[in-house]
Amino acid sequence: MAQLQNLVLADRAGVPVNHTFVPLNIDANGVGVVEETSGVPIGSPRYTVQCRKVNGRYKVTLKMSVPVVQTQTINGVSTPVVVRTAYVDCVFTYASTSSVQERKDIVGQFQDSLSASKVLVNDSLINLAGVY
Repeated sequence: MAQLQNLVLADRAGVPVNHTFVPLNIDANGVGVVEETSGVPIGSPRYTVQCRKVNGRYKVTLKMSVPVVQTQTINGVSTPVVVRTAYVDCVFTYASTSSVQERKDIVGQFQDSLSASKVLVNDSLINLAGVY
């Protein structure tokens, strides 16, 4: 089992910034939750990890949500509100007979596909460009 622990993720800013997600809880379905606390719970980015066996296969689900919060002032009262949220859902499914190397290889290839230099994927993910 993987122990719930801090997860430090770098962004793609001009000067990359590390974001530290700290353990929040493990829910009843075995989903580990880490959160980057911002002081305002409504605006905390969240990352979840779950590994379970489904129909003889292992299914690893990773999810991330990053809300954008702005201050709204009504009648002189300022409150934080979520104006939009970015979501990521990533699912890896492995046969129960898969080897560690096979799992390493597909994770490595998928990770590499997210590199800024991979124009096909990057232009769709970052520039919202369709594929032609």
